[in-house]
Parts: sequence; C-alpha cells; structure tokens
Amino acid sequence: MAEVILMPRLSDTMTEGVIASWHKKVGDKVKKGDLLAEVETDKATMDLESYKDGTLLYIGVDKGGKLQVNDLLAIIGAPGEDVSELVKQNTGSKSSASATQQPASSTGADAESDQSQKTEKKATTETKKEVTQPSDNGDGRIKASPLAKKMAAEKGIDINRLQGTGDGGRIVKADVDIQKHSAASGSSSSSQEFQKKVAALQPFTAGEEGYTDISNSQIRNIIAKRLTESKFTSPHFYLTMEINMDNAISARTQLNEVSPVKISFNDLVVKAAALALRMHPAVNASWMPARAGTDGGDKIRRFHHIHIGIAVAIEDGLIVPVVRFADQKSLPQIAAESKELSGRARNKKLSPNEFSGNTFTISNLGMMDIDEFTAIINPPDSCIMAVGKIKEVVVRKTDGFGVSNVMKITMSCDHRSVDGATGAAFMQTFKKYLENPVMMLL
Repeated sequence: MAEVILMPRLSDTMTEGVIASWHKKVGDKVKKGDLLAEVETDKATMDLESYKDGTLLYIGVDKGGKLQVNDLLAIIGAPGEDVSELVKQNTGSKSSASATQQPASSTGADAESDQSQKTEKKATTETKKEVTQPSDNGDGRIKASPLAKKMAAEKGIDINRLQGTGDGGRIVKADVDIQKHSAASGSSSSSQEFQKKVAALQPFTAGEEGYTDISNSQIRNIIAKRLTESKFTSPHFYLTMEINMDNAISARTQLNEVSPVKISFNDLVVKAAALALRMHPAVNASWMPARAGTDGGDKIRRFHHIHIGIAVAIEDGLIVPVVRFADQKSLPQIAAESKELSGRARNKKLSPNEFSGNTFTISNLGMMDIDEFTAIINPPDSCIMAVGKIKEVVVRKTDGFGVSNVMKITMSCDHRSVDGATGAAFMQTFKKYLENPVMMLL
C-alpha cells in the first residue's frame, strides 16, 4: 500500500520548508534509510530519510519549491501503483500550486492519521546529535544508514573510524561529508573556493545603471520576521561598559599551554556570562505574554538552567547555536563545543535541539575589527550582549602612563523583564569575572 510523506516540522519556528535538493526521482527504488531530499528550514538544511521500502511514485515540488508544514511532500509505494486518489486527498485545492510532479499510476488507500507524526519524528531523530553514544551496536555491528555506508565505500573512507551524529550515535550522510571535507587539502580547497567566488561576481559597467534582485532564503525570511517583532514589541534599552582585558589575555595564554582545545576570548566571555547569570537570575529570563483565552496575565519566566546562544554568521544570515548548561562546563569544554557547533552551523547541519532553548545570547564582532555595537534581542531572551574588539589604550598608572587592553560590551535589555539597575548589576559581576579570570576556575 502506498504511503504518504508530509512536510515535517523540523524546528519550533518552522512553518514551511524549501527543497534544497532531491536525491531520488520519480520511479526510483527506495530503501528504508535512503536519503530522499535535503530540506531547508528557517534555521538549517536537514536530511530527510525514507522510513519505507518501495518506489518513489510522486514528489510534491521540484528543487527550490516551497511546501507548508504537513503539505504533501512525496508518496512511496509499489511499482505501477495508482496514487492519484491519494494526491487528491492530500492536496485538495492546493494541488495545482504544489504538485509539480505527476503521480506514476492507479488506486491508493487512505493515508493513516499518524503518518505526519511518523514523518516528522523520523526526520528529526535522524539529525539529532548524540555524540556521547557509540556508533557500535554492542554486537560488533556499526550503526550507519545505508546511504552513509554506500558513500563511505565510494569515497574510500573507513566507516569504523567515523563518529556518528545521528540518533543513538548512528552514522549518517553528514558524517561522511565532514570526513571527506577534512581529508581534502585545505589550502587547495580554499583557493578553488575563492576563485569560484571571484568568477561569480558580476563586474560593474562604467556609466550603466543596474541592479540584481535576490530571493530571500528561509533563514533570511525568519530573521527579518523575528527581529522586526523583537525590535517593535520589546522596549529595548542599552548598557555599555569598558572592561580591562590584561588579565584575561595573560590567563588565556597560560590556559592554552595546557588546554587540549584552544580557548578563544569568546569562550572566556561565554563562561563569564554564564557565571554572572547564576548570580543574577533576573537577567536569565523571558517575558511571557498572556495567551488568548486564558485567565492568566503576562508573566516573567526565570530559568533554572543557563543555556548561552552564540550568534554565528552564515551565508544566508545568522544562526544561534546553543551551549547548554554553560555555567557547569569548563573552559576547554565550552571551547570544544563552541567550535563544533559553529562548524556545523556554517554547514547548515545543526539539529533543532542545537539552535533552540537559549536563555541568553552573545554576539561578538570583535574579530571583524568592530569597536562596539548594539544588537537586537534574540527572542525569547530578555538580553543580548554585543562584544567589540580588544584594543590598546593609553591609561594613567601609579608610575606614570602605560598601555592596557580594553574591550567594550553593550547589553540590549527588554525593559519589560529587566530593569536598568538589574542589568547594570549583572554587567558589574560579568566585568569582575573577565578582569579576574582565576575566579572562573573556582
């Protein structure tokens, strides 16, 4: 019997998905675990694997097409099976807009009511990161999707040496792609990529007017929507402070002599912010508007956990991977996790639990030579910290004048949940931690 696959909800804010690519075409045989398509959500590009054996009989849209959550994505069944009735049942009046491929043939039965839930669960769990789980089943067999095994064999990659990031440590396509990329020559790859970008640039023609319209990606659309809502519904106010980084620079140098992972200044900022939030829980909060139809009014939710979001620039805009329980982690742990999450974010390979649940956000543009800036609050947080570059300044010292390293930070606060004095007290504590890094090791 043919089975309907609906567009799954792959993130908490997802309302529609774009088909980044199809890995199967109508008429192809499909096995359970085969990669059907890559779906671009509002936050990442995620793999959608088949949970059924059969033949791909129908696809809802071509590459680049959009589908709403729970719209008909594909149908898998027996070769030659007529699925026209299933298509009609699952598209209705939207069939002309969303159906770009015609069904392969004859009757199908009603789709089961829980198929949407099964599809969503499968697509989400296949990308869920569980790096603490081994890829070995315990009986000597390696847990890997059929597509990952096939790709590894074709590329000459020893699958036994891969760390699975799928459900329960299962090795998926992304793990093989990462291994393939890391095995390539870094300098050669970078040079080729740069040449491609240069070739793609359209030269300006002297004396001629012109422009190029660029369609927004799903990520860019959601950034525009959410930050517009944040800016015009959250009453922002801003607090700026200058921090002496001399001790932080010295401490970082000493830590990196013994740390298994290189610790960045941003890692120090994340740790200091997490510890300061522990002492100022009012900042580790969200404004919760009253829900329609309920008796309760607006609320402030103060979290008992500290999850720090780190803004990462990607080609399509911005994404915020989350370091969970940051106050409970050592600096090397924060450094390793931040590096891993940032790399996965730039490759659009984050799973939903890796870019949601933040209680506080940090945006750092210091590495881009920015002195200071203000950031728009990242919902549902009450605050976001904007970090500028470290620079040398001449200061008065006891024996005359000298040079010190300073860094400016600006915190944007939601005045509905955080008052000025509350935010200022948090920043004073944050400053103490950064100016005396040994306190973060206690």
